[in-house]
Amino acid sequence: MIIRKELIRKYLEYFKSKNHKEVLNSSLVPENDPSVLFTTAGMHPLIPFLLGEKHPLGKRLCNVQRCVRTGDIDSVGDSYHHTFFEMLGNWSLNDYWKEEAIKMTFEFHTNILKIPLEKYAVSVFKGNKIAPMDKETFDIWKKLGLKEERISLLGEEDNWWETAGAGPCGPCTEQFFYIGKKLPKKFDPKDKNWVEIGNDVFMEYVKDREGNYKKASLRNIDFGGGVERTLAVLNDLDDNYLTDAWREIIKKIEEVSGKKYGENEEETKAMRIISDHLKAAVFILGDGVLPSNVEKGYVLRRLIRRAIRFGRVLGIKDFTKKVSLAVFSIYDDYEILTKNKIFILEELEKEEKRFLETLEKGMKEFEKISNNSKIISGKNAFLLYQSFGFPLELTIELAKENGIVVDEKSFYEEMKKHQELSRTFSSGVFKSGLVDDSEKTKKLHTATHLLNEALRIVLNDKNIFQKGSNITPERLRFDFNFPRKLTDEELKKVEDLVNKKIQECLDVYFKQMSLEEARKIGAQGVFESKYGEKVKVYFIGDFSKEICAGPHIKNTRELGKFKILKEESSSAGVRRIKAVLE
Repeated sequence: MIIRKELIRKYLEYFKSKNHKEVLNSSLVPENDPSVLFTTAGMHPLIPFLLGEKHPLGKRLCNVQRCVRTGDIDSVGDSYHHTFFEMLGNWSLNDYWKEEAIKMTFEFHTNILKIPLEKYAVSVFKGNKIAPMDKETFDIWKKLGLKEERISLLGEEDNWWETAGAGPCGPCTEQFFYIGKKLPKKFDPKDKNWVEIGNDVFMEYVKDREGNYKKASLRNIDFGGGVERTLAVLNDLDDNYLTDAWREIIKKIEEVSGKKYGENEEETKAMRIISDHLKAAVFILGDGVLPSNVEKGYVLRRLIRRAIRFGRVLGIKDFTKKVSLAVFSIYDDYEILTKNKIFILEELEKEEKRFLETLEKGMKEFEKISNNSKIISGKNAFLLYQSFGFPLELTIELAKENGIVVDEKSFYEEMKKHQELSRTFSSGVFKSGLVDDSEKTKKLHTATHLLNEALRIVLNDKNIFQKGSNITPERLRFDFNFPRKLTDEELKKVEDLVNKKIQECLDVYFKQMSLEEARKIGAQGVFESKYGEKVKVYFIGDFSKEICAGPHIKNTRELGKFKILKEESSSAGVRRIKAVLE
């Protein structure tokens, strides 16, 4: 049986042999990308470089990236959907193009992983009003030995990649492996026995803000392949949860519950949900997110509480810590987990205790509300949320099991009466996308560098570091570690210092250097792990120096006037500032 670490090792060794440099695994919390809550693909940390920034490690990159996708939470429970997963990725930043990329993907799959050619198939873009059929890719696959019966032409829904907003886009070609018993003559992408194991995206077009498309001046390639899914097909398994990426967690659930995986459909589904959600929760906690009722914290809380709720199916409680220990043994190659192990386990226990205290009462309240009813009002759904800690999705799930519906619209109306919801939570949309690189965003991003240094100076604390940021064209949001609320006088001093530096018309520029050199000159670098051995250090005059990828303006005179709107708590020991440029 091929195991997780072996697959990752083979992948990285192969692409390093093709002159790719390894980019280190980045945080699940994206830097300066308001379009997503979590890192959903290996390309997210590379966004500035896909937009034209020069990467310190060169034009050929590869890595394995931890990812979380919130859109699949409700689908978890089958054999292949996951919230947390690892993604194999390799990139060409305006270097090699289609033929070389496809050849490398094909060689890795068939020579390194030994996938039989007869079980291998691909899809190719058939064309639309933006771009013609991708004949170049079609011909490359044929030249590599694939018969036409193993190549399917698909439309933009399957084989065209673009973001929700403006940015690079283009056709893609997906690779599939057949897991069924009787091999068909022709590849049918609708046949679930054909499992997707990889996707090469060719970013040869650019979409502007008006929705117009043109040929790109930079041609980038992005390959992505799921570790868990690839492991399953290589080991001839039709269930991802039987691979070593899950086996120890499932065993621990069996041990705690006394139930056997695979013997009962409902119990097997519960085991998958618990193992997936707790694995995701361990990694999210490892990156410093705490359970809460908004944004990332809300997703984390929902995952933990959904796992606890499905523990009832197995007749278990007080189990999150015991089961989660298996996650640490599987992923002992993640330092972020090993160094935060005690914190992670303590937070899981706290959240489980909080939820268990109200779960029984909440279930009784739900039964009372839903008894002889065809709909649960928004008011009652909000009561379950506010008084018993039921995420809306949990109420919807329970209602569905009882053949009734929830008035979601009126739930949000009730919610708005009590608090301002985050944009992401209220819409329920978690889309991937490239960061907005407009001039407004560049200005606000540059202003965070000034704010960061101003806080350290005014509060006389050199141990202050950025703990997260969220930037839109309208405002910046900056999180930093500090134990108390800032006084009005301190906020005024911070604001004045930032504006003083803006008025000094300081040049903004970068120097490329080794990570060790950057440390020696005192450059800040909260996100330094994603850059590898070579980094970019951005200087703002002699005031600020910070490891960063951009985007930035050229001189502080472009910024206008900096104004702090609000200072508040983000989580324990972390403060949050919201500010604008006028």
